[in-house]
Amino acid sequence: MKPDWSSFTLRIPVNSSIESIYNAWSTSAGIEKWFLASAEFTAAGGGPRDPHDNVQAGDTYLWKWFGWPGGSPEPGKILEANGRDRIGFTFAKTCTVTISVLNEDGQNIVVLKQANIPPDENLGIYFGCSSGWIFYMTNLKSILEGGIDLRNKDEKIVSVINA
Repeated sequence: MKPDWSSFTLRIPVNSSIESIYNAWSTSAGIEKWFLASAEFTAAGGGPRDPHDNVQAGDTYLWKWFGWPGGSPEPGKILEANGRDRIGFTFAKTCTVTISVLNEDGQNIVVLKQANIPPDENLGIYFGCSSGWIFYMTNLKSILEGGIDLRNKDEKIVSVINA
């Protein structure tokens, strides 16, 4: 059987409420605590979202990371946001990412699925994004469970797994 490099799914239990997990993905204030140096969300109507307001389907974003020249800007669009436990967005040009929060056996599980990885770039995107998401989902868990931010924020230190 040939491997499928067009998508991957990652799961991690997070000892936090579903609401806190959702807000960590769906607000600029939340997502900047564990993932990004800056997150600007623009409402579908054209105005900027307040940092504490949840995104909605049709919103656009401009994300920047620590540890990359100029923040390595990533533009995209919010594809779905149900206000409770599911959010989806474009990522890495052609890909889609869907985040779901499930309760399994009394534990909240964050499930990330990245799909639509293009066939001509799938190994680079597959391995680059999956390893990046593994770190950032671990950092999400660290922030929500204990408050320790594992990201490298020193731009002089490069080629490390936490930037």
